[in-house]
Amino acid sequence: AARLRRLDEQAEIVVFERSGFVSYANCGLPYYIGDVITAPEELTLQTPESFFARFRVNMKVRHEVKAIHPDRKTVSVKNLETGEEFEESYDKLILSPGAKPAQPRLPGVGLENLFTLRTVEDTFRIKDHINKHNPKSVVLAENLRELSMDVTIVQRPKQLMNPFDADMASFIHAEARKHGVKLALGYTVEGFEEKDGGVDVLLKDSAPLHADMVVLAIGITPDTALAAKAADEKREEILAKISDEIDEMSEKKKELLTRIKAVKIDPDLGCEDWDKDVRETAKKLKKMLKKL
Repeated sequence: AARLRRLDEQAEIVVFERSGFVSYANCGLPYYIGDVITAPEELTLQTPESFFARFRVNMKVRHEVKAIHPDRKTVSVKNLETGEEFEESYDKLILSPGAKPAQPRLPGVGLENLFTLRTVEDTFRIKDHINKHNPKSVVLAENLRELSMDVTIVQRPKQLMNPFDADMASFIHAEARKHGVKLALGYTVEGFEEKDGGVDVLLKDSAPLHADMVVLAIGITPDTALAAKAADEKREEILAKISDEIDEMSEKKKELLTRIKAVKIDPDLGCEDWDKDVRETAKKLKKMLKKL
């Protein structure tokens, strides 16, 4: 949005943001959980108000775009604060939904004590859970240890930080263990179950691990749902149109075939003329049939 403003000082620019924040220090999110950063406002780089004052861009937070209507150049938007739904028109539309936390298709994903860390809201949810229940990724593990929690990292690869060679990764393992982080490397997670107020992490060929809370830190995936929905709707529209055209063509074919079969010989013509008349009429009708 800032780049667009620099390219065009007169354009009206509106940004719809599903979350409540337009610009924040995502690298600092784990450090807020670990109380290294204590003030929530320190996570925020820009607010809707400061962004408008600097770039004259209308940032509408807590607004979710639900659908795109390319035929009439509008988007359907829901105000997540009030529940109001409306359509906003556009001349040019840019989709920049970014990515969302990857969540495996495993039993138990979605339980109350399972978290992901991607947005400021995710950070607040994890922090609130810690403060409420006082339960006993590498950066997040570091900050949870700063809160004197028991932390275990479970993953299928047999080393942390896969881009490193194994001998280099061994230093990372030693440092993590030095700070009290337990490593369960080479284990495959098969699901999650609620148990005793917490979560059992189900492992393949091994006993479950019990935890008060679980943070899924397995990467991100493109957030393409909105674009995919618009593409599906357009595809359905095109298929419906093609289907209608096929139906129309079929009717025309049926009509022409009927006319071909119903070609009649003029009784006033001679035998040779009869044959010629039928052939010419049939030829014309078949030519029309091929064009359909």
